[in-house]
Amino acid sequence: MTRTLVVFAKAPQLGRVKSRLARGIGPAAALAFYRRTLAALLRRVGRDPRWQTVLAVTPDRAMRWARLWPPRVARFPQGAGDLGTRMARTLRSFPAGPVCIVGADIPDVTAARVWRAFRALGTADMVFGPAEDGGYWLAGARRCRDLKLFANVRWSTRHALADTRANLEQRRVALVDRLQDIDDLVAYRRWRQRTKRRAIGP
Repeated sequence: MTRTLVVFAKAPQLGRVKSRLARGIGPAAALAFYRRTLAALLRRVGRDPRWQTVLAVTPDRAMRWARLWPPRVARFPQGAGDLGTRMARTLRSFPAGPVCIVGADIPDVTAARVWRAFRALGTADMVFGPAEDGGYWLAGARRCRDLKLFANVRWSTRHALADTRANLEQRRVALVDRLQDIDDLVAYRRWRQRTKRRAIGP
């Protein structure tokens, strides 16, 4: 059985990523945060033998811009449509085994947390990693045929996970670790404080 971890990533370009965060720390600092977070995520999870890791990139034309992406990581275009359409299409693209999708900009994603999600798919039909803001940092499925899994979801709001779960009445759903999405200045400052405390130690 092949497990697949798909990292959803925007092309790391100035003014194109982390727009809400950029309003608080500036576009250049937001871009630097995004680049560092994506590179660190791929170092932590990209070579884990328990799954294959691939990048799903947007916009589609960015597929050709090799200088923007870490080497030795396979990538494919996300394609057209809103986030839900792109996620559902991605889950359908790997029929041989369970698939988990994560964002490229969540600093606390680790291999252990991803593995807990894959293990949850041993008994659940779908798994989610909730975010503190009401969304989710991970979505996974054992088998996906339904392109309307993420229909009518109010993305980037506190309703995103609840809206998604409302579409899944007949499916067994598991939840794993709750993490902080770094989308604005307040979340960024909290993350910086946590990072400093970890560096200092007890």
